[in-house]
Amino acid sequence: MPDADDIDALARSAAHGDPAALNALLVAVRPEVLRLCARFLPSREDAEEACQDTLLALANGITRFEGRSSFRTWLHRLTANRARSTYRTLRRRCRLEAEGVPLPDQADPRRTSVVAGTRLDLLDAFDAVHPDLAEVVALRDVLGLSYPEIAALLDVPVGTVKSRLHLARRQVRQRLGAE
Repeated sequence: MPDADDIDALARSAAHGDPAALNALLVAVRPEVLRLCARFLPSREDAEEACQDTLLALANGITRFEGRSSFRTWLHRLTANRARSTYRTLRRRCRLEAEGVPLPDQADPRRTSVVAGTRLDLLDAFDAVHPDLAEVVALRDVLGLSYPEIAALLDVPVGTVKSRLHLARRQVRQRLGAE
């Protein structure tokens, strides 16, 4: 597997229109993207769907990679956003397939693992807060990016990242009933 410098070089080449670099980049980052998607979504199948969605978004949007942050950081943001979007799509699809049968507000503990139920609750909480806040808490608390990485990625000062994170955590805790 290529190291971070090799992946950054592939990303720069792909952003400038090199199709061979794009193909190599997609192959190189797929395992990491799948691992990151699995941090958000409760099942392997859902994570694989989000991974494919992320890789497609990467292929279609690589020209928008400006290099303000490392490619890895940019990829983490893209992955977090696509995983959350995939969750919303899956939830809508489930509601449509249920044809009027109401879905439970909480995961059924008899049919859902603790980890999966927690992830579903967290994704629902992310959907309940402003997207800017959900993004910063996902980047920090789920994907583990540093404050400077998030600030560079979002093009905001570190203090703004910290204040958004504080507000986001408070809103997510309220949504999860932890306060």
